[in-house]
Amino acid sequence: MNDRLPDTKQEKPDRMLQAALGVAVKVLIVEDQEDARWVLTHVMRLAGFITLHAATGENAIDLIQRHSPDIVMLDIGLPDMNGFEVLTRIKSIDKVLPVIMVTGSGKPFDAARAVRAGCWDYITKPFRNEDVLHTVRSALAEKNAKLHVRHIVNVPEKTGLLLHSMGDSPSLKEIQREVELVARTNFSILVTGESGTGKELVTQAVHALSPRKDKALVAVDCGAITESLIESELFGHEKGAFTGAHQAKAGAFELANGGTIFLDEIGNLPITLQGKLLRVLETRHIHRIGSSHERKVDFRVVSATNANLLSMVEKHEFREDLYHRLAEYLIQIPPLRERKEDLVFLVHRFLAQTNSELGKQVKDLSISAWALVQRYEWHGNVRELRNHLRRAVLRCENSAGLISPEMLGLPNQPDRTLPPVELIATPPMVPRSHLHSPHISYAQRHASVDGSHLSLKELMAEESAKVEVAILIKVMRESGGNKALAARTLHIDYKTIHTKLKLYKISATQYMNGDLAPDG
Repeated sequence: MNDRLPDTKQEKPDRMLQAALGVAVKVLIVEDQEDARWVLTHVMRLAGFITLHAATGENAIDLIQRHSPDIVMLDIGLPDMNGFEVLTRIKSIDKVLPVIMVTGSGKPFDAARAVRAGCWDYITKPFRNEDVLHTVRSALAEKNAKLHVRHIVNVPEKTGLLLHSMGDSPSLKEIQREVELVARTNFSILVTGESGTGKELVTQAVHALSPRKDKALVAVDCGAITESLIESELFGHEKGAFTGAHQAKAGAFELANGGTIFLDEIGNLPITLQGKLLRVLETRHIHRIGSSHERKVDFRVVSATNANLLSMVEKHEFREDLYHRLAEYLIQIPPLRERKEDLVFLVHRFLAQTNSELGKQVKDLSISAWALVQRYEWHGNVRELRNHLRRAVLRCENSAGLISPEMLGLPNQPDRTLPPVELIATPPMVPRSHLHSPHISYAQRHASVDGSHLSLKELMAEESAKVEVAILIKVMRESGGNKALAARTLHIDYKTIHTKLKLYKISATQYMNGDLAPDG
């Protein structure tokens, strides 16, 4: 673990974040290892945050209930319960509290399970202090945006073209066609997809291509509003309608008059309020709390959810009549792992954005980093990709401006997610005793097992490994077996090339006389 504390001359308290949240930011650190807890505590304090500490899951739950922290850093390995159990309990208390999970570098990490349980992001030990602060600040900034549970969205130019913001895979081209088709109508639209797939971008595209584009797009996060306030946020209230109602307030539907209202995370809407929403959708009239008369409103509604609403209907957690009213037209966004053709576009988009934000000039990913990005599952979808690329740009200091696999900070995955590279590079049909023979050809050395026994994921990983091996052999041959020179040529450090040569059973001495080269 990096136990170097940040330079106090460089670190400044996050006063803007504190001002936005209204009080000094409280960070709960849940970590049973004293040295790791000490490092995280001092990093947070030097950044101007208040810290709370817990060494067990039960202690963490108690502190959340008593002190309401703004963010939680949660270690997976705790003495009393698994970190995933703690995460689930945290989300049952506060759905919008951002939780950053901390995982050991030598342990597999199930990103899919973390995303399903509500993890905002994760970092891997050993971590760098600047990575931790970058992640915490990003999570707090997003939380601050969600504190404004309803807001008028500023729709940029060209928003109607999803291919300019999400990619150009066949599935996205089909979604673009659907958006263009339904945007001209007044249909209620339900956008579904996993967390982080881009549901709000699709909503913005619908609004931008609709006859309502010159009016407001008002977004409401149904998961970020307490049940006692959501009716007021949606429909408004009159002065004195309840304690604290010091003046009259228009609701989101009134603000969206003539335009579009976006109901995000509609599955979180309390069942007690679903009937009132249904009535507004059917009558196009709203009734402010405390008012004696109704107001007519003209709006188009777009809803979004990462939940299975039909399953919730079967469990009587969501009204069936409301579902059908909201889903007059359904747009389903596939997860990133099912549209990997968009990765190249998204990577370059996020590199450009982060370069501009940080004043850097990172050019691209290395070949091996691209191979890792292509075979990773991205269960956190585009949001997870963006978070890792932002941290990688922050870390990248090499003169070539290339991001290495290590800079991406992706965790070790369970076996089902990432096939072991050694099995790919040294298949069973090649005896280990022959691996170091200079007379074994490249094709023989890295011959694949029968393709019929491999899944598409395994075949892609195998081909990626072959590309990396071919590059290593070419550079080692050109450098005459000089590992230091080869490392400089590839813009990686000596330890990295030594580890890769050892992994692929490539001996530097074989290239000193030019005896071995890949078969052409």
